[in-house]
Amino acid sequence: MLLNPYLNFDGQCDAAFKFYQQILGGKIALRVTNADTPMAEKTPPDQQGRIAHIRLEVDGGVLMGSDCPTEYFEKAQGIVLSLVFDKIADGERVFNALAKNGTIKMPFEKTFWAERFGMLEDQFGTPWMVNCEKAA
Repeated sequence: MLLNPYLNFDGQCDAAFKFYQQILGGKIALRVTNADTPMAEKTPPDQQGRIAHIRLEVDGGVLMGSDCPTEYFEKAQGIVLSLVFDKIADGERVFNALAKNGTIKMPFEKTFWAERFGMLEDQFGTPWMVNCEKAA
């Protein structure tokens, strides 16, 4: 069994996943717009370019998402995507990149449980935690 996060957007999915790929690396293995689906002819013209499904593969992990129908879109609540790094420099680079035009909720700094830890909401409204754990 695999457990993969699936993010919903309201028209910003393509931009968000290009942003995530730029920061996290990996590759977009699948990108399907509404125009590419069997429902294309029933989809309004202004909705054709929205993402029906996208898949970003990074270091054995998968992040998926789509632009859900506007009437069903809800901002992410009660969840956070967590990234764990071995090297502080890598964690700091990713934290700062994700925070660009976003909101830092907790600065990336030393804590009692981690060499560095920080929380943010990126420019697309996705909440993230970046953690560099202490050695056991």
